[in-house]
Amino acid sequence: QVQLVESGGGVVQAGGSLRLSCAASGRTLSIYAMGWFRQAPGKERIFVAAISWSGGNTYYADSQKGRFTISRTNAKNTVLLQMNSLEPDDTAVYYCATLSSGNIYIADSYNAWGQGTQVTVSS
Repeated sequence: QVQLVESGGGVVQAGGSLRLSCAASGRTLSIYAMGWFRQAPGKERIFVAAISWSGGNTYYADSQKGRFTISRTNAKNTVLLQMNSLEPDDTAVYYCATLSSGNIYIADSYNAWGQGTQVTVSS
């Protein structure tokens, strides 16, 4: 089992920045990649970004390219999501998750999830 703990959400004005953190513990050797998803009220959970556990490959949703950066700190088994130029449409609960195999862009492929952290962007 892998346990995930997210932090870093909050309220920010449009154009501002936030950095989300996701710390993994437990059976981290089973992790192939870690991803971030978000879910706005009444909407489905959608892909934001992902990174291979080695850190060598990153993946982004088109709407986040150039604004969000995903990275990994090897020593602490932590994945970071730096979010810049935030927009009101970025408001959602953000979840990190781990992937052992499958499609990196699809939520159903992921097998462990954090509790979520709220990001609110005011206009």
